[in-house]
Amino acid sequence: MTDSKETKPRRRATSAKRDSARKAARGAPQPGVDQSRDLALVVATAALEKKALAIEILDVVGKVDYADFLVLMTGRSNRHVDSLAQAVDEACAKKKKRALSVEGLPVASWVLIDYGDVVVHIFQEDARGLYDIEGLWLDANRLPVPGQTS
Repeated sequence: MTDSKETKPRRRATSAKRDSARKAARGAPQPGVDQSRDLALVVATAALEKKALAIEILDVVGKVDYADFLVLMTGRSNRHVDSLAQAVDEACAKKKKRALSVEGLPVASWVLIDYGDVVVHIFQEDARGLYDIEGLWLDANRLPVPGQTS
């Protein structure tokens, strides 16, 4: 019986340590976040060079498990959206990053390009307003886009 009394406090202490470690892990920078941030900036720069509108980089580190950054932008037409997607792909390829998945290219009203920790959304204006992804992430930090004027 003495053994069971001794193990109960240990379990509680272990559970408290585990909870403490989880909290610390959530607040600590994740390995690879710097590379993800750099890739998001590469995407934004490539889009800016192709005249993308309203580029936003949302920092969702610790908020979702599927990405660290979301990069949103608007194209003026389906040809412009297609051109933006191609420019983003080429810029990422120069950094030796290949898309895991590309969705929406045939119609090009909303193209999603998944680079793992960076997910790129290229919208036409109507689709961007309809889905309002930035509205879903009002609490997410925004990274400044180099060279973009407000």
